[in-house]
Amino acid sequence: MDAPHPQVIQLLERAARSPLPLYHTVPPHVARRLYRDTRSLVAPAAPEVSEVRLMVIANAVAVRAYRPAGAARTEVLPALVFFHGGGYVIGDLDTHDVLCRQLANGARCAVFSVDYRLAPEDPFPAALEDCVAATRYVCAQAKALGVDADRIAVGGDSAGGNLATVVALDARDAGGPALCLQLLIYPATDQRCGFASHERNGDGYLLTRQAIGYFRGHYLPRRADWLDWRASPLLAENLAALPPAFVLTAGFDPLVDEGRAYAERLAKANVAVAYREYPDMIHGFITFGGVLDTANEAVAECSARLSAAFEGVPA
Repeated sequence: MDAPHPQVIQLLERAARSPLPLYHTVPPHVARRLYRDTRSLVAPAAPEVSEVRLMVIANAVAVRAYRPAGAARTEVLPALVFFHGGGYVIGDLDTHDVLCRQLANGARCAVFSVDYRLAPEDPFPAALEDCVAATRYVCAQAKALGVDADRIAVGGDSAGGNLATVVALDARDAGGPALCLQLLIYPATDQRCGFASHERNGDGYLLTRQAIGYFRGHYLPRRADWLDWRASPLLAENLAALPPAFVLTAGFDPLVDEGRAYAERLAKANVAVAYREYPDMIHGFITFGGVLDTANEAVAECSARLSAAFEGVPA
């Protein structure tokens, strides 16, 4: 693909005209506000669901629980445990509220969106610990939560995709819980950031090399941790016996090469994996459905992949 989609070009031109500072030039608490407030400008309208409620696990981790439109209170549903993106520094339950609603309705599943701790206040591995705890809780309390313990997936976008991969690895190594799918939306898989796409797409497409360095510096202040498989799952020694995966990437994303490489490694380890690259899209696009038609197509594809996994259809 020689150029981004025309709608993406319009979005990039609009962003270039913005008087707001870039994330990596301001403190994290300001970057969070910038991210939260600007998401509403590009997101589609929030679809109605049958229920949204807040849960707190062990007085330590907040989780927003969704049930899809039309679901009866007594209906036992499949579930997605979702981890939001934002470089482990920004992003929260609100920035990804619309996407979680879309996935709940599209896949007709319960969604549990995890409000994990953020860096730099809580650097690696705090976010991962919260995501593991939340996943184990949902699986252990499936009956009380109205979900089917045999049909639980994990997923996330960007940093959240990274966390989902590592939660799946942790579940495998711990002997459970059993998961039916990894939904990995342009995941970060290698904190060394050495793939060619970091150079090729590192400027001009919203997520820049400077922003990646800013996020990594806060989440992984110790350089040695870049090589820890819990931060860089592409470096995990063994990817065998993991749940099926759907890996989605964007052609003009600095992370596209490492997302593709992770899908290839899963396939070589005989994990059922489906890979889809949206060649004319940029990082973050799936939450831009208010201005990018392709975003809504991608959400529909993710929903279909979830539905298939819940029905036991191979990736």
